[in-house]
Amino acid sequence: MTVNWPAFVEIVNGNERFILTSHIRPDCDALGSALGMALVLDKLGKQVRIVNGQATPPNLDFIDPDHRIEAIGAGVQLDELVDADVHMVLDTSAWAQLGPMGDVIRATKARKIIVDHHMSEDDLGAENFKNTSAEATGRLVVEAADALGVQLTPEMAKPIYAAIATDTGWFRFPSTTPYTYEIAGRLIAAGAVPSEIYSELYERDSEGRVRLRGLILSRIQTELAGRLVHTYVNGTDYEATSSLPTDTEDVINLALGVAGTEAAVIFVGQPSGGFKLSFRSKCQMDCSEVAEKFGGGGHKAAAGAFVDASLEDVREPVLEAVRTAMG
Repeated sequence: MTVNWPAFVEIVNGNERFILTSHIRPDCDALGSALGMALVLDKLGKQVRIVNGQATPPNLDFIDPDHRIEAIGAGVQLDELVDADVHMVLDTSAWAQLGPMGDVIRATKARKIIVDHHMSEDDLGAENFKNTSAEATGRLVVEAADALGVQLTPEMAKPIYAAIATDTGWFRFPSTTPYTYEIAGRLIAAGAVPSEIYSELYERDSEGRVRLRGLILSRIQTELAGRLVHTYVNGTDYEATSSLPTDTEDVINLALGVAGTEAAVIFVGQPSGGFKLSFRSKCQMDCSEVAEKFGGGGHKAAAGAFVDASLEDVREPVLEAVRTAMG
């Protein structure tokens, strides 16, 4: 799928005030692509703010050393954000994933554009600059910079590299292509240091994060002769382990690493109630199709959703949908 970059360039060149946002429960691709895009727009002399529906998780705060990413409700009010020339949504095309920023997108009279790589989407009343075959939105930011004639800098390279590296599982997922490595090589040449980024991401776990992961892994159950693995975390487990909900990031990939596993599901309880569902697949199961049954979306190999229900009510319907999809 080819993005219409000339049309994107026309919009950027024709406007001055931009507000960038991404999805709630932000990951490195959401944060890194937004920061990278903001820095690209800075080079063109644009006025740029990044405002998300939720604050940056503490374990990912290294990606934003200047604390540029703001959160609505944390010193930022809705009426401040309506007045802009362009609202740019990155790494999502779904109302549910915007959280409170969805109210801003609905209320604004500004032009709305989406830069994303996910297959599932809602009608946000925006112009789409999407490539669902792209391995990460961070890659699209590099392509946007190229189209705009902006040279990559070390400040851009670090968050964009983190975005691409994490969304490809450090280049081990099937979405990784020779072009992925070409982009990664350019980012390293521009100043990204992979060893430092990896260390920031995976070598500074808190004790609570380690305890929580151990608890989740201890609850693993298998079905279908080991082809399906699932586990859960309750909303009360964070306080008990002195951890945070964001400490569940990537645990599902550990579950998927069990020998013989073809699909994994984790039910992540939220402190305010309900469960975030995460799906991973190494088989014919399309995770995005399963997630869409529960109001979510994503990719064939990885997707998610949120269900405002108890674990008892949601577990069996979700697992039955997964079993059916696995065949």
